Amino acid sequence: MNRINNIKIGIFGIGLDTYWKQYDGLLTRLMGYLTTVSGKIKRDNAIIIQGGMVDCPDKAHEAASLFKREEVDIIFLYITTYALSSTVLPVVQHVKVPVIILNLQPGNAIDYAWFNKLGDRSKMTGEWLANCQGCSVPEIANVFNRCDIPFHQISGTLQDKESWTEINEWIDAAIVLKTMRNNRMGFLGHYYCGMLDVYSDFTLQSSVFGTHIQQLEMCDLNDLRNEVSENEIHQKRIEIENKFEIINECSEDELNRAAKTAVALDNLVKKHNLGSLCYYYDGASGNEYENIITSVIVGNSLLTAKNIPVAGEAEVKNIQAMKIMDSFGAGGSFTEFYLMDFNDDVLLMGHDGPGHLAIAEGKPILKPLKEYHGKPGKGLSVEMKVKNGPVTILAVAEAKGGKLKLIVAEAESVPGPILEIGNTNSRYRFKITIKEFMNRWCKEGPSHHCAIGTGHISSKILKLGALLNIEVIKVC
Repeated sequence: MNRINNIKIGIFGIGLDTYWKQYDGLLTRLMGYLTTVSGKIKRDNAIIIQGGMVDCPDKAHEAASLFKREEVDIIFLYITTYALSSTVLPVVQHVKVPVIILNLQPGNAIDYAWFNKLGDRSKMTGEWLANCQGCSVPEIANVFNRCDIPFHQISGTLQDKESWTEINEWIDAAIVLKTMRNNRMGFLGHYYCGMLDVYSDFTLQSSVFGTHIQQLEMCDLNDLRNEVSENEIHQKRIEIENKFEIINECSEDELNRAAKTAVALDNLVKKHNLGSLCYYYDGASGNEYENIITSVIVGNSLLTAKNIPVAGEAEVKNIQAMKIMDSFGAGGSFTEFYLMDFNDDVLLMGHDGPGHLAIAEGKPILKPLKEYHGKPGKGLSVEMKVKNGPVTILAVAEAKGGKLKLIVAEAESVPGPILEIGNTNSRYRFKITIKEFMNRWCKEGPSHHCAIGTGHISSKILKLGALLNIEVIKVC
């Protein structure tokens, strides 16, 4: 499961049926507001399920049945005017999906002079009721809190951009949540021995993210690799040549070895319907599995660029972070801290192994390495920089007490010299000094890996954390 193509959004308005006979035209006007909200929420990857105007308990139960039947992923509750909490509670109580309360007035304020000249108190009351969206928010919040129903609230107007940015970010976060819930993560090999920070509880990962973790065997990948045809190797070579700048030092044998393994990795992903993969293997020197594991970097980088992120050193937590970043459309490249440049106040970050080609600055370079630092064997590696501009750094951390949290920071990827050692690495500048960043980031207890993506998306990650009901720490 790479990315979720669509999401089902339940939308309903709330009002009070007692008003409709009292105030002529009020219901029509409020339905117009609801139509405006539905129209603005509509997007290509969203299926809108209309719950209509819920103005009494019976309609609340009807809306709840509709949303449950359609299996909506998120509900937007639009307050059109004052409504009783008893007409709202049954909907969210029975459907049990994230709910966003929209407290959006039709305008910034009533024209008081015009309003007070209306004269007819009935007209004046009807006009007020068309603008009193905030009236029942405390009542609804009170009842939701007492019923232990999580909710999120947006206050503003139907026109202001800030409110609609928030609404779209909640939809994006819900799509990522659904992607994570449906994701199948492959775990190939075993952890890198001694990296105690990397080890993670599979049950905890499945519990929080809903991820299915498929444990894979090297012999399975070996069998698939033995079935690769010469034509498949040829086609993969063409793909490699299109995606990478290949330096002259890369031998035909190494390119073919990498291409053959890349085809096998593609087939492993298809066989198990994987949406992400983490791996590490450190067997006896010279065996066939070593031949495979030392030739995976190219294929894993190609997979990562196709929305199937891959992390080395069997870093389960970090592949979750990479999947989150990729699902937000930001990329998500496997990385760690390289060194601090105090002259330019930048932090160099990168990693050996797979990189996210879709967020590279320029064409990634393939380089042969005589040895992989700290790992067995030799082979082709990817050297790339992340695109210059805004970036977001994300880590999934397993905290004391057996809980997961997200750690996020925003920075800029800036031009300048890097370490040309055949690894992914880039230069990052933060709003705070690198001394402050290092101290704040490490204080939160992440593992030494994290995911880098393009754009500043911490506000979306904060919303995802709220939907997951886990803590999110924004470092800067």
